[in-house]
Amino acid sequence: MSALELSKICLSLGGIPVLDSVSMHVAQGEFVSILGPSGCGKSSLLRLLTGALTPDRGEIRVGGAPLDERSRAFAFMPQRDALMPWRRIIDNVILGLEVQGLGRMEARAKVRPLFAAFGLEGFEQHYPAQLSGGMRQRAALMRTIVQDRPVQLLDEPFGALDALTRAGMQRWLESRFKDAHWTTVLVTHDVREAVALSDRIYVLSPRPARIIAEFEVPDRRPRLGATLSPRAIRLEAELLDTLLTETGD
Repeated sequence: MSALELSKICLSLGGIPVLDSVSMHVAQGEFVSILGPSGCGKSSLLRLLTGALTPDRGEIRVGGAPLDERSRAFAFMPQRDALMPWRRIIDNVILGLEVQGLGRMEARAKVRPLFAAFGLEGFEQHYPAQLSGGMRQRAALMRTIVQDRPVQLLDEPFGALDALTRAGMQRWLESRFKDAHWTTVLVTHDVREAVALSDRIYVLSPRPARIIAEFEVPDRRPRLGATLSPRAIRLEAELLDTLLTETGD
């Protein structure tokens, strides 16, 4: 049984077609990336899953059951860390747990043992402005993961970072996923990021988006920090060629 299935999803916004019969699936413990050009509707797919949008047609199933407004299947990490500057890091991390109804003291006790694994031990009482960009992103990811939802949704989480910090965060996420096997959907327009982190990759066309290709990533983890295999190099080239051919560039 798939952790997540989308079947023939169609969506229009303001009379403009955005998604055109999109179908995909994500297995339990799988890391799947959605790759496509800017403005093609990648983030709209995540907004459908979180309930911020409703499809015109099609079905979304989570764990085999239809998605409805009572479903709490997804933990969402936006493009920017969205940390509240007036809350200390530990209280930013527990925000989702508090929304779920957990008391502050109980929530703090739950997350405190995880700070070391996320590279944030000793920074629990700091404010976001006192942390680097990469550390803030780790805190935002920690806030996402601790909600214990079946599926993590990451919307270009490293896009606002400088190149060096971005590479460090990608390597860090790769190492954490190798141990944790979170069921994850990553939206990105970065071909190398998709190949480095994913088990499978869906490629979307320009808007109205449809799936134009699906690729499995053949190499074992870790992939970052090592010499790319010939297969990974070919896959990057094929992904890039697919995107450029579809967009006409």
